[in-house]
Amino acid sequence: MDRKEKLLIGIENILSVATDLTQEMDRLERVEEECKFLKEQLFLAQFNRAERQIFELAIDGNNSTQMANTLFRSKETVKRQRRSIMRKLGVSSIEEAVQKYKEVQEKETFDLVKSTQLNLRFS
Repeated sequence: MDRKEKLLIGIENILSVATDLTQEMDRLERVEEECKFLKEQLFLAQFNRAERQIFELAIDGNNSTQMANTLFRSKETVKRQRRSIMRKLGVSSIEEAVQKYKEVQEKETFDLVKSTQLNLRFS
């Protein structure tokens, strides 16, 4: 086998590895998206349906009046549900609750699973 043939075989091997790596990167991106979705679901699972609706509107930046109008609820009902969300998360404002949610989204999946298991064990 001459030098050109060896070079061509080497290039083919590199291209094969590059293709494998590209496919693996695509798979990892899909896994990352699934993890993000699951983290969101895990975080929202602590709320009842009404609280979840309020929280989702809070994430989008809606205030109490906008939430009440969107969900056809009284402002008092919305305020009560917001207080319930804040109590469950141990925060003092809905903005802080949203920030906590965003931090969970950015947190490494392994750390999140580990801390959730600890929380479940001690609850």
